[in-house]
Amino acid sequence: MIRYLIKPANAFLAGYSYLKSSLTGKPEIMGMPVSVTTELTNMCNLRCPECASGSGRMQRDRGYMDLDLFKKVMEELRPYLYNTNLYFQGEPMLHPLFFAFLSNTEKIYTTVSTNGHFLSEENSEKIVMSGLNKLIISLDGIDQETYSSYRVNGNINTVIDGIKNVTGARKRFNSSLKIEIQCLVNKLNEHQIPGIRDLANMVKAEFRLKSMQITERKNIGYWLPLNRRVSRYKLKNGEYVIKNSLPDRCARLWFNPVITWDGKVIPCCFDKNAEYILGDLKQDTFRDIWDGPKYRIFRKSILSGRSMTEICRNCSSGLRGVLT
Repeated sequence: MIRYLIKPANAFLAGYSYLKSSLTGKPEIMGMPVSVTTELTNMCNLRCPECASGSGRMQRDRGYMDLDLFKKVMEELRPYLYNTNLYFQGEPMLHPLFFAFLSNTEKIYTTVSTNGHFLSEENSEKIVMSGLNKLIISLDGIDQETYSSYRVNGNINTVIDGIKNVTGARKRFNSSLKIEIQCLVNKLNEHQIPGIRDLANMVKAEFRLKSMQITERKNIGYWLPLNRRVSRYKLKNGEYVIKNSLPDRCARLWFNPVITWDGKVIPCCFDKNAEYILGDLKQDTFRDIWDGPKYRIFRKSILSGRSMTEICRNCSSGLRGVLT
């Protein structure tokens, strides 16, 4: 009976310590994270120009997560986690042991995000039967020219076939898998949103618009959509800035850390290049890192002045009136 109380009790402690820290400006941590994002690989088959991995701007080493490392992390965190994301940078389905990772997230709500190029009939059936809870498939256009303007080297027919494969398998096996088609909105594809929505409705998938993070500011005018609700940026004093007041707090540092493929613990999903390494799971337990001095110092820096941290300046946490 007691083990069923661990997760809600931990969530309460995490929430309480976050609120207390936000109000006092003094970092306090109680409990463990309720969610974790794990990078299976930072390799990708596409060359998306605003993606750290696809653009080639990523400076850290490339590789695949060791399955034993993942098992170690899950063994420690499983009692506390409500959900886990098996993606960060790169395409998770490129991992040779992709399905073995899915089999090690039992009783944790698990989400995978994919560019949709590996959803063969066989893989789709495996996904549906794996117990995965949610599959996000990126679809940023309804014709090849528009789609590949951002998803460079991608093939829209392959992705659409993959969507049909996995939604068909879900129906055949009467699966509860949630499928979400996600559109990263930019100036070149915003006129095709109705067509992408129609496709999602046709295959009975959820549909979500996602605003685009633009890291190369010289390209911001090229990608920035005209629809303000899906634009993270505004023009201020002749310069594009994020529509975010950047309040001096961030729930991610109390609830949802990120683990890179090589076992580094970083603060959040905006640290694409792992510039703020807070610990190494090949050397320490997660709890030692979570409660450790590097994490405490980083939390303090955010509470003292979030806008002073580089990765926070393009962050959507605290962004209002924009689909993020």
